[in-house]
Amino acid sequence: MANQMKEHLPQIEMQKMEELYRIEQQYESGQLTLEEARQQLAEKVGKLRPYHIAYMEQTLKDFSDDECIRVDMRQTMRLLDGFMDNSRPELPADHPLHHYYEENDEMRRQLLAVEDLMQYPMIKNQWLGLYDQIGQYPIHYKRKQNQLYPMLERKGFDRPTTTMWNFDDIIRDEIREAQRLLEEGEEEPFMARQQVLIDHCRDLMEKEETILYPTALALITPEEFEDMKSGDQEIGFAFIDVKHESQPAQPSAAAPADGFAKDLQALLSKYGYTAGAADELDVATGKLTLEQINLIYKHLPVDISYVDENELVKFYSDTDHRVFPRSKNVIGREVVNCHPRKSVHVVKEIIEKFRSGEQSKAEFWINKPGVFIYIVYVAVRDEQGRFRGVLEMMQDCTHIREMQGSQTLLNWADDHQVASAEAAPSPSEPAADDADEAEVDMNAEMEITGATRLKDLFKRYPNLKKNLIEAVPKFKMLNSPLGKLMLQRATISMAGEHSGLGEQALISIIKENLN
Repeated sequence: MANQMKEHLPQIEMQKMEELYRIEQQYESGQLTLEEARQQLAEKVGKLRPYHIAYMEQTLKDFSDDECIRVDMRQTMRLLDGFMDNSRPELPADHPLHHYYEENDEMRRQLLAVEDLMQYPMIKNQWLGLYDQIGQYPIHYKRKQNQLYPMLERKGFDRPTTTMWNFDDIIRDEIREAQRLLEEGEEEPFMARQQVLIDHCRDLMEKEETILYPTALALITPEEFEDMKSGDQEIGFAFIDVKHESQPAQPSAAAPADGFAKDLQALLSKYGYTAGAADELDVATGKLTLEQINLIYKHLPVDISYVDENELVKFYSDTDHRVFPRSKNVIGREVVNCHPRKSVHVVKEIIEKFRSGEQSKAEFWINKPGVFIYIVYVAVRDEQGRFRGVLEMMQDCTHIREMQGSQTLLNWADDHQVASAEAAPSPSEPAADDADEAEVDMNAEMEITGATRLKDLFKRYPNLKKNLIEAVPKFKMLNSPLGKLMLQRATISMAGEHSGLGEQALISIIKENLN
């Protein structure tokens, strides 16, 4: 990793890095005073860049789970004051790093509001409104973990993945626990947690802006940052709206599709086979073109990811109905680096037991109001029984769990038409056109009750979702992957209960925001 990281940076003098490490260690342990440490820095090290600190940590420091939390960044900055430029880089407004800085600036404003409210007797509604905003901030961490960290790993800088991710998750959990205490009316423990959250957030933001982002700017090319934008958009942003207009180029009919198809064709060519987009390949049972293979994966009702025998993520199906967002930066990444540190041991156990043959399947599920997500891991083995990797399959099974009895009639996915299979219209007998009925429904007055589905309301009133999120910031979660799934079947009654507003209050808010 060290040599790999060095290849992407300007020339680094290892002797100076070793002196920097020694001085910093002796200063932190009290063997050197601040004045003595700074004098030795001037004599033996000189001017520094943020990536020098990152490189020193990557190559010379031993790994520790709580390292990022323990390191006092302000103490470090007192030591490095005048030796390292800590100014914020000038970045285009659409640059991925610019969005991280923007989110931090807004979070700092939210923390100032927390400090202000802490001075007064608690008024629950004020805190609820504030935490509706603060609750968005973990999206910032999710984008770091799935977008920025993988890119840095490819450049040989995996320290953020192994140390900062843990700190990210600690703050995320602190926010969630504070929200829980607030909603359940546990005033004293809620107030007691606020200063810890403030200190942790500010500390981590300082570490991001002092080392992480400037080092990322030194390691990652402009072209790679441009490529990150679509993945950032998929995961989302905290506090800010970001529009990304560019679209990936569509493969031509004569050329193989990008991604899986392109890799497959390269592999075939290596062994003397050729396959264009229209050429058929012998698969296990049949013949398919590369285009057809990609289309099949894209339309599967389940999400699929494949990790090979070397524990590298090699593939995921890019479907429109993905349960959780994916980023192409995950491809080629070690699978343990795709999970928070606290769950890495579970990932390792699954792989070890699959590899040894002790186990072949592991199941998990997420059961929340209105949503049931099923996740299964299966060991992939070849005909000789050798371990060749892990297949993960994930599916929104909410609709399946709701099924009762038997369904022998044709039931369209949009619920607009149900017809007997035996009475299906022939080509010469076109089915009744529902367009007029739909138009009548759209123009008729819509009764709003607890049983009304939010999906139907948003279809009828296109601006309602935006208005509702503005009126009740907590509903911003409707734009999250899990929120989009819940939206398919969530009723006003369910949303009122989940939001804490209650059914009637939510109906009143909806009626006020129909235009």
